[in-house]
Amino acid sequence: MTHSPPGERVSARAIPSLRSDRTEIELIWIEKRLEHWIRFGRVADERIVSRKTRILAFRPDALIAFVRWSANDYGTIHSRIDILRAVRPGEAYTTVPFVRPGGELLLSIEGWPKVRWALELIEAIEAVGLDPSEVAPDHWRHAHNRLSAGEPVRAYTPERHKAWLRRKALGQ
Repeated sequence: MTHSPPGERVSARAIPSLRSDRTEIELIWIEKRLEHWIRFGRVADERIVSRKTRILAFRPDALIAFVRWSANDYGTIHSRIDILRAVRPGEAYTTVPFVRPGGELLLSIEGWPKVRWALELIEAIEAVGLDPSEVAPDHWRHAHNRLSAGEPVRAYTPERHKAWLRRKALGQ
């Protein structure tokens, strides 16, 4: 094993994968400059790369909300939320920065007002006692389309969730 000279940054891509069947997301935290975080999702494994970087791994079919935010001396310059499903080996996927290999993109919104709106949707789901990582993928697609158009999103209720669980149990 070779080691880098002290102070040299090693790309996370050069670090071996936790497991080949997992989706990995690289989280970075540079206070007030660059922040990547997971809003929801069940973490299967974690590896700390440095004080500012860690890599989380998720099992196939896990639903994950990945938020990216960056700023400069004048304020926010980029904000984005992606809700994706971790893919199984061999499945088609959409590439997303900092996500390896990628995922099935259910919702992808950028711009702070819309990102804030998406975060409020997640909070509303939690407020009725549901786990956002168990919500029907179709709801996140619906939310993506409505948020993109600047339209209100239909509420995800416990009744809708029960219907989703029944449909899921039937294998559809």
